Amino acid sequence: MAVVVVESPAKAKTINKYLGSDYTVLASYGHVRDLPAKDGSVDPEHDFDMTWEVAAESKKHVRAIAEALKTDDTLILATDPDREGEAISWHLKEALASSLKKGKKVSRVTFNAITKAAVTEAMKTPREVDAALVDAYLARRALDYLVGFTLSPVLWRKLPGARSAGRVQSVCLRLIVEREMEIEAFRAREYWTVGAVLATPRGQEYAARLTVLGGRKLDKFDIPTVEAAELAVQAVTSRTLAVASVESKPAARNPFPPFMTSTLQQEASRKFGMGAKACMSAAQRLYEAGHITYMRTDGIDMAPEAVMATRAEIKSRFGAAYVPDSPRMYKNKAKNAQEAHECIRPTEMSAAPETLRLSEADQRKLYDLIWKRTIASQMAAARLERTTVDLVSPDGQVGLRSTGQVVMFDGFLRVYDEGRDEEEEGEGRLPQIMQGEPAEKRRVTPEQHFTQAPPRYTEATLVKRMEELGIGRPSTYASIITTIQDREYVRKDKNRLIPEDKGRLVTAFLANFFRRYVEYDFTADLESQLDDVSAGERDYKEVLARFWRDFSAAVAETADLRIGEVLEKLDEFLSPHLYPARADGSDPRACPICGNGRLHLKTARSGGAFIGCGNYPECRYTRPISGEESDAVTPDGKLLGQDEDGLPITLRTGRFGPYVQRGEATAEAPKPPRASLPKGWSPESVDLARALQLLSLPREIGPHPGDGAIVEAGIGRFGPYVKHNGTYANLPEVEEVFTIGMNRAVEVLAQKTSRGAGRAAPAQPLRELGQHPEGGVVQVMPGRYGPYVKWEKVNATLPKGVEPEALTLDEALVLITEKAGKSKTPARKAAAKKPARPPVKSKVTKAAKTGKAVAKGVKKTAE
Repeated sequence: MAVVVVESPAKAKTINKYLGSDYTVLASYGHVRDLPAKDGSVDPEHDFDMTWEVAAESKKHVRAIAEALKTDDTLILATDPDREGEAISWHLKEALASSLKKGKKVSRVTFNAITKAAVTEAMKTPREVDAALVDAYLARRALDYLVGFTLSPVLWRKLPGARSAGRVQSVCLRLIVEREMEIEAFRAREYWTVGAVLATPRGQEYAARLTVLGGRKLDKFDIPTVEAAELAVQAVTSRTLAVASVESKPAARNPFPPFMTSTLQQEASRKFGMGAKACMSAAQRLYEAGHITYMRTDGIDMAPEAVMATRAEIKSRFGAAYVPDSPRMYKNKAKNAQEAHECIRPTEMSAAPETLRLSEADQRKLYDLIWKRTIASQMAAARLERTTVDLVSPDGQVGLRSTGQVVMFDGFLRVYDEGRDEEEEGEGRLPQIMQGEPAEKRRVTPEQHFTQAPPRYTEATLVKRMEELGIGRPSTYASIITTIQDREYVRKDKNRLIPEDKGRLVTAFLANFFRRYVEYDFTADLESQLDDVSAGERDYKEVLARFWRDFSAAVAETADLRIGEVLEKLDEFLSPHLYPARADGSDPRACPICGNGRLHLKTARSGGAFIGCGNYPECRYTRPISGEESDAVTPDGKLLGQDEDGLPITLRTGRFGPYVQRGEATAEAPKPPRASLPKGWSPESVDLARALQLLSLPREIGPHPGDGAIVEAGIGRFGPYVKHNGTYANLPEVEEVFTIGMNRAVEVLAQKTSRGAGRAAPAQPLRELGQHPEGGVVQVMPGRYGPYVKWEKVNATLPKGVEPEALTLDEALVLITEKAGKSKTPARKAAAKKPARPPVKSKVTKAAKTGKAVAKGVKKTAE
C-alpha cells in the first residue's frame, strides 16, 4: 500500500473514495513547518540559512504519517498544484526524512480537479518535487520574514500604536490611504447639460442631448453655470430642429473569459458583496468536494475536453445557434502564470447549479456564478444594432444627438453578464426616425452635475488594482486584505475600504523613511523576480542578497531617529488631511480654543495619535486626527444633545481622559453627574444615546430571587460588574452592563460566591500564545488591574489599548523582555551550586542579554 498525503481532511475523504483500499490517505492539515517566530530564523550572515520547526499542532499529524510509513514503502505527496502546495510537499519530505530511509519511495502528483478521472490519471504520472517552485516559496518566505522581523520593531519603537508592516501588505495599505487622500483633496466642479424630449411626426418620443452650441461642439465644462444653461435652453427652444442623419451600425459583444482567482473575487464582491476571504473559503470547499477545479490560479485557458463538454452543454440547453463555429481560446496575459493551472470551472459541465444539493448559501451562489461564467465563455457573441441620430437647426448653431441600442441576438447574455464597479447609463431602443424629417420639441431641460471624487476601493476594485500593478499573486490577495483589516489599519464600511488613523500613520511613516519599499514599481519588480525564480531562471539567494543589502542599510539609518522627529515629519506629510482649509480663511493650525497655540500631531500613551494644542497643559484642546473641529473634545465639552429635562449632555476631556457630563457645575452642585468612557469606547463613537446609558449607571436589574435585595450592574475601577449585597462579580464585556438580565446576573454572582467559599480558584488563562524561545508557555492572564502576559515568574501588564485577543506571541515576547530587564528578577531559579561545577546562569540573564534580539521579533505577516 502507498501513503497519500493531502492538505485537508475533506480533500482526503474525497480522494480516499476514488483510490480505494490500496491507498492510505492522510491529511497534513496545511503547512507542517514554519520559521520560528524569533530573531535569527533567517540568517543573512550565513547565506540566508533558514531554521525550520514543526508547529506544535502539526506534530501529531506528522507522527501519524510516520506511523503509516512503518508498514508502507511509498509516500505520494498530493498537495495542491501551486507554489504553496509544492512547499508543503517539500516540508513533509524534510520533516519525514527519518522515516523515509531504507529504500522507501517518495513521489509527487498533482491534479487540477478532485474527480476520479483526474486523481487516477495523476497517479499514473508521478514526478519529483519541483525545486524551482520550492525556491520561489523559500525566497518569498524569507523576504516576508526579514521585512516583518526587521521593520515591525522599528514601527513599535518610532510609531506608538503601530502593529506590524509587511512586504506587500504595506503597499496595499498605501493604495487605500492614497485613494482616501485623493478624495479629501478633491474639489467638486460644477457643470450643466441640456436634454430634450423630442417627437417624430408620428408622435413617438425619444430623448436627445445638446452637443453643439453656437456652431461649436460642446466639451464637458462648456456650460459651467445655471445662467449659461438657461441661455443654452433658450437657444434650443427658439429654433426648429430637423434630422440631419440617421446611422445604424451592427455591433457585437463577446463573452468574458472564464474565471481566474482575481476575477472570481472581483465578481463575487460586485454581485454578492462577498469579501475576498469569504469567497476563497467557499471556493476551497467547492474544490475539496470535487465540484470545481483548483481555485488559486492566474490562468484562463480551459482543458480541451472541458471546452468540448461546455459546447455540448450549450447546444443541449440553448440550441445550435448559441454555439460558435469554433471553440473560443483564451490566452493568459500574465508574464509568468506561476500558479500554472487552467481556469476555475465546474468539473462537470452537466452539473447545473439547481442539480447540486449544496447546503451553504455562499457555496450555492459561488458555484452558480462559476457555472454561468464558464458556460457563457464558450457561447456565441451577442449581436447588437447601435443607432445614432443627429439633429440640427437650420442655421447650424444648435445640434442634438440621440443614441439607441437594440439586442438582435442575445448570445451569451442569455446566461451571464459581468457586473460593473460603477453604474453606467443604458441605451434604449429608438423609434423609427427618418432623415430630413422635423423633430417636435416637447421638453427642454437643463441638468446640474458635479464632478465626482474617485470612489473608495472595494475588495473587488482593490484586487483589480493590485493585479494591474503586478502586486501580490492569486494565493495572496485574500490574506493581504484580511491582514490590513485585522491589524485595524483599514475598516470596511458598506463594502468600501476606509483607512483608519493608525493606517494613515503607518503609511506616512513608511513613505517618509522607507519610501522605496512601498513604491508600486519596486514591489512589482520584486514579484517579477520571484516569478523568474519559480520558472528556474534566477537564483533565489541572489534575489535575497540584493534586497537585504539595501533594506538593512535603510533600517540602520532610522536607528537614531527620535519620536519627536518622526512626528514632525508625519505632521508635515499629513498636513493637508490634518489641517484642512477653514471656511473663514483663517490659519487652519491655529488652536480654536486658546487662539495663540499651534496644533500639532501628538501620540497618546496608549498608542495611536491625535491633534493637540502646543500650549498644553494650559490649553487641553484635542481632537481625533480624522475628525473635524466640531469633533474636538475640550474641557468645556462637545455638546451631544439634551436629556429629557433639557439638561445639556456633553463629552469632555479631563486629567484621566474623556468623560461625559450631565448639566453644568453650579454653586449648589459643584460636581454634576459624570461618567468616564470605558475601555474600548473612543470619543468619536460616543453619541447622545451612549452618553445617557453611561450616566444612568449603576443600572438596577431587579430584586434577587433569593432575598429580594436589589441587584445592580455598573462600571467601576476594575471594569464592568454586577453587585448584590456588597458582593461584586466581574462581567467580561462592557456592553453586557446594559443588557444583562436577572438569570445571567444570578449565575455570575453564584460563580463568584462558589469561588470565594473555599480557596480561590486559580485564574484560567485567557489565551495561550505559544512557546517562549527559552521554553515554557506564554499566556495571557486576567488580572485585577487588567490582563497581563505571564511566562514563568515574569508578569508583564498589557499596555492600554492592546486587546488580549489581538496580542501576538512576538509582541508578548517584547513585553516579557522589557519587564525582565526592568525587574532584574530571575524568570527561573538558578540551578543549585555544586562544588564540581560553576553556577548555572539564570535564564533571565540570558533573556536580558538577548533582549535586543528578541525585541526585534514580530510574527510573520501575510504578503
